[in-house]
Amino acid sequence: MKLAAIVGIILIIIGILGFAYGGLGWTTQKKDAQLGPLEITHKESHGFAFPPIASGICILGGVVLVIVGSRKS
Repeated sequence: MKLAAIVGIILIIIGILGFAYGGLGWTTQKKDAQLGPLEITHKESHGFAFPPIASGICILGGVVLVIVGSRKS
């Protein structure tokens, strides 16, 4: 398999995951204060969004690369 086809398959997978999940998010727990046995914490949400247009571009580019990579030279 050519490198272009491999990169194309990876882009298609990224595009499908982008449509399925719409981004990546995670939560962290931070400790604010501790007074003896009493502990005060809060949760923070982090992440980034993956817009649908970017997912579409990844899939389209991946398909093009798979087609170009599969041609025999």
